[in-house]
Amino acid sequence: MWNSLNSCSLQLYLFLSLLFLFDEGSRFPKLHLLMSSARFLSFEQAREIAQQFGSPVYVYDEASLMKAADRLLAFPNPFGLTARYAIKASSNGALLNLFHQKGIHFDASSEFEVYRAIQGGIPADRISLSSQEFPEDISGLVDLGISANACSLSQLKAFGEALPGGELGLRVNPGVGSGGTLKTNVGGPSSSFGIWHEVLDEAAAIIQEYSLKIVRVHSHIGSGSDPKVWVKAADLTINQVRRFPEVTHLNLGGGFKVGRMPGEASTDLQVVGELIKLALQTFADETGRKLHLEVEPGTFLVANSGCLLATVQDKVHTGDCGHVFLKLDGGMTDILRPTLYAAQQPMTVMPVSDQVPVAEEPVIVVGHCCESGDLLTPDESDPGLLKERSLQKAEIGDLFIIDGAGAYCSSMNAKNYNSFPELPEVLVRSSGELVLIRQRQTLEQILQNEIPL
Repeated sequence: MWNSLNSCSLQLYLFLSLLFLFDEGSRFPKLHLLMSSARFLSFEQAREIAQQFGSPVYVYDEASLMKAADRLLAFPNPFGLTARYAIKASSNGALLNLFHQKGIHFDASSEFEVYRAIQGGIPADRISLSSQEFPEDISGLVDLGISANACSLSQLKAFGEALPGGELGLRVNPGVGSGGTLKTNVGGPSSSFGIWHEVLDEAAAIIQEYSLKIVRVHSHIGSGSDPKVWVKAADLTINQVRRFPEVTHLNLGGGFKVGRMPGEASTDLQVVGELIKLALQTFADETGRKLHLEVEPGTFLVANSGCLLATVQDKVHTGDCGHVFLKLDGGMTDILRPTLYAAQQPMTVMPVSDQVPVAEEPVIVVGHCCESGDLLTPDESDPGLLKERSLQKAEIGDLFIIDGAGAYCSSMNAKNYNSFPELPEVLVRSSGELVLIRQRQTLEQILQNEIPL
């Protein structure tokens, strides 16, 4: 390319390069004057990963994961902290072990997550279970060393029948919730999670009937960034502790809002933590009870530490009154959040061709499924509405990065829809080494549990 440019052309090219230095729409894979606008992957890393492991592929960044872990472990507390990772956010065993090495504990949402974590090397006594579906073998799980929370009156009774005189926690719905949508709000009267605070007298009767010991009160209100909402939920939950004199631990769940898109608000853990610390100190001054604090976020630890690396496999348009569509080789089979929540994800085109920077263009980004709902750029108000995204002009074969895909993507996908295989997962170590932490699923693995007639 450079041999075909005369001196004036070269000067013009460099001038244009500098003009576009802070423009996410520019194309400079070879010039290196502009680093990729992706969150943590450079063009060189993206190309190497695609060549080595194929496309699409999930990619996680160890350095980002560790920074998030350090911020969580610094959560203010007056009488001790247990920081738990919500396994459901991204359940790959390699990630669990990284957090385990940092001293983080774990929150499981099913008995299967418990067994999965234990088989991956996580000690049972570092796992707490809060499950919508109460496990049949709760006795076996408790014998392994996990701690359990009853999330409804029927669960509390089932625990009492299985383990009379046992220790457990109560998940309470304090009456308030928070979330970007109703689907991410897990507190208040519209949520089924936890024991409604107005029926705790019934819970107390069951506790007495089975001589149970309540050592933890737990609540989780959903995702949000407003410190006032968190403090209100904390105050309401602390107030329920007064009913149970043996409680030593207060678990306020997770749901700390993480801004994926530019300008999107995030929860400041220090601000929220200092207010909660003050509430716990006030309660201790009043009652003499020093409650150990637990928090259990998932999104906060992994959301912006992971991405989906895909390829533009097709590009079509639907006329002057229509749209330009970029079709990726991944989609709702890999990132379901836009379809479920109208979630917005940062997107970056990484061109593979060597050409002068070109302007952005408005596009609709869709996945590879034969499904109109496989829409990756929905309107914020409705997952079924199209909304154009202005991205640097892409061509078939260009790499495409969807950032903010570390949480609730690989662990929450439309598995094997259209018989597409589950994706591989790659960890970028702090040293720069690329490590495969999950292999790409094969067709044989998709079919292995089917029983032919």
